[in-house]
Amino acid sequence: MMHLTRQLTAISGLCLTLSTPAIADLSGTQTIQLLDKDNSAHTIGSITFTHEGEQTRYQLHIDHSQFTDYFLSMKEMKCLEGPELWCHLPYPYASPRTISPDNTQWLSHDLLFMFKKPNEFGANFWNGIYYEFTVTDEGLVGQARAVDLNELAAPPDDLSIPPFAPMMLEDIDEGQRWLPSAVIR
Repeated sequence: MMHLTRQLTAISGLCLTLSTPAIADLSGTQTIQLLDKDNSAHTIGSITFTHEGEQTRYQLHIDHSQFTDYFLSMKEMKCLEGPELWCHLPYPYASPRTISPDNTQWLSHDLLFMFKKPNEFGANFWNGIYYEFTVTDEGLVGQARAVDLNELAAPPDDLSIPPFAPMMLEDIDEGQRWLPSAVIR
């Protein structure tokens, strides 16, 4: 009976291993790319992951040479140019800059963008983009979701909680947006 129990334990462990998807290694320096509708990659920087106990911290390095300076609504912005302007809006408040396989919200907050047509006047902060990331065996994969960035006009009540909750995000029409996804690998 003891031998049968060990065999069943080994088989169940093997099944668990086979059914658990592999996930990306959240360590070292990796490249951040935004993908356009044709799946062409636009490299915008890198991210360095370091492990500190049970936490994984990250440091973002945005390559501003890939962006053009714009002065929109009395604010200087770094924007990618294409069929739309895709302007990076760094999260303006303190954050722990931590990530885990089941929680990528702070990273999503550090990669906020606003889009607008090149011929439109000013900044439209209600046209916010929040990349909702999933940890996969291919790396971190983000899908663009719509969010109203006007919510960041005042600091959140609790700086330890990411202010954009999932219920505040909306689906976008990926065919209408220039850079509907992101990858980090």
